[in-house]
Amino acid sequence: MSKYDDGCDDTDTYELNQMQDGGDSSHHGILTDPSQDGLKRDLRLRHMIMIAVAGTIGTGLFLTSGSTIATAGPGGALLAYTLIGIWLIFVSQAIGEIATLLPLPGAFNAWGGRVFDEAFSFQMTWMYFINWALMIPAELSAAALIVSFWLPENTTFPPWVVPLIIIILMLFINIAGVKTYGELAYWFSVPKVITIIIFIICGILVDAGALGGHTYGFENWRIEGAPFKGGFKSFITTLVSVAYSYSGVEMTGITAAESRNPHKHIPRAVNTVLIRITFFYIASIFLLGSIVANDDPLLVNTDHSAARAPFTIVFAKAGIKGAAHYMNAIIFTSVFSAINSDFYVTTRMLLSLSRNGWVHKSIGYINSRGVPVVAVAVVTACSCLSLITIFVGSGVVFQWFISFIGSITFQYWLYILFLHFRFRYCWKAQGRAVTDLPYVAWGYPYGNILGAFIGCLCIVCNWYLSVINPPQHPGAGASEELMNAYHSRREEYIQGILGAWFPWFMSATLFFAYKYICGTKLIKAVDADLDTGRFVPSESDKEDLIPHGPRWKRILKIFV
Repeated sequence: MSKYDDGCDDTDTYELNQMQDGGDSSHHGILTDPSQDGLKRDLRLRHMIMIAVAGTIGTGLFLTSGSTIATAGPGGALLAYTLIGIWLIFVSQAIGEIATLLPLPGAFNAWGGRVFDEAFSFQMTWMYFINWALMIPAELSAAALIVSFWLPENTTFPPWVVPLIIIILMLFINIAGVKTYGELAYWFSVPKVITIIIFIICGILVDAGALGGHTYGFENWRIEGAPFKGGFKSFITTLVSVAYSYSGVEMTGITAAESRNPHKHIPRAVNTVLIRITFFYIASIFLLGSIVANDDPLLVNTDHSAARAPFTIVFAKAGIKGAAHYMNAIIFTSVFSAINSDFYVTTRMLLSLSRNGWVHKSIGYINSRGVPVVAVAVVTACSCLSLITIFVGSGVVFQWFISFIGSITFQYWLYILFLHFRFRYCWKAQGRAVTDLPYVAWGYPYGNILGAFIGCLCIVCNWYLSVINPPQHPGAGASEELMNAYHSRREEYIQGILGAWFPWFMSATLFFAYKYICGTKLIKAVDADLDTGRFVPSESDKEDLIPHGPRWKRILKIFV
């Protein structure tokens, strides 16, 4: 838990390159990390929370959550979201502990080079960059689908226009400075948070029969196929899409380098985001599974239409007119907000790659406003190239990206727990006390062991699903319908194999190639650098860390 927990916000702005060397009575001096030079500490607590919320709550919850219920039933879907939610609790705690101590631009991607092997940081940073670079076209594809809801059936409106407009807006937002970005990210996130709260209230009333004229209770948990539709196989099938839905929870670690007061903000952001997202997801999935039957064809929503989005179905059952149009607008706002966060994270990963010498150093240039303008330009250019995927078909592209992103997400969540184990080992080997940490992850080590077990289980299940039941050729003389079904099944099979295995092959290749070329070695625990880049609080920071206000207000601020 944090040693500093209060409900106040800070008012001073700090620049990372103004941090002064500090002292430590038992260890070497605390030094500024060169990778931090030029960035500005302009993010407040509410910005950090909403950036993580913005990057997490989007198409995964609003559009694809219904398919998990259709696949695994209400019990299976709830268990999938709960299981991965538990894993994320301990991932977030690990991030909170180390990022509070070392608020580096690369966040958890930079820790490997400090406590394990530089090759590990190299491959983690590249994989995380690839993950968010893929997330942008995935969300842009979703934006094209969402806008098509308002267009006539035989429209000639080009599908690439809306994504192009979004990219241009992202460019202007991201070059305006991190303070402007954080403020916009905050306000873009507010509508979808309000919508989820309204949905939960509305869902409770619909389930109880106060709205819609029918009391559902647990009747949809007792119908054929429920609560665990399709058994264990269907349950594990949903894990990748659930991981995609949760992807972005770890963003708090990325924003740490530009936080005004990491010792105060990171612990609060980690715990607050956890509570909010767990509440939003678990409550939403429970109510959806209770109100909408798992055999309802609308739940599958293969074309990702707002008219068949799970939230729309519940609002319609409540008798709310225009629910589809309202939800489509909210989903579009959510996607826009998510792309905004995607741009931020991708540019910061490029910055980290540049500052470590893993891409050209010019990409690491930062202007006087603390904006990595070259990195922003590169991400913008890559996003424009992603418009080509719109012509392939937005729905097809979206599904392919989900399979890749979900698998990469499993990967770095597991790596974060591994690096936390290694960090604690190095910390102890250097004779440092756990109480000296500005934030201590609760549940360690048992929570990390549980999280790692869940993570390994999810990964093995994903591998297993990818190789079973290969498509069988219908044989010579098969009808066109059978051949089309075969080709569709073959594409799904290839997508499953590539999504489950290729990210691991890519990760291993990056690690061993770098290790072989650069000759890196395992860092000894006693030699691990646990000081360079530490945040040194000023006197005003220390004053700000002292709890203020009545206890009830500070407790309330954890939830509100």
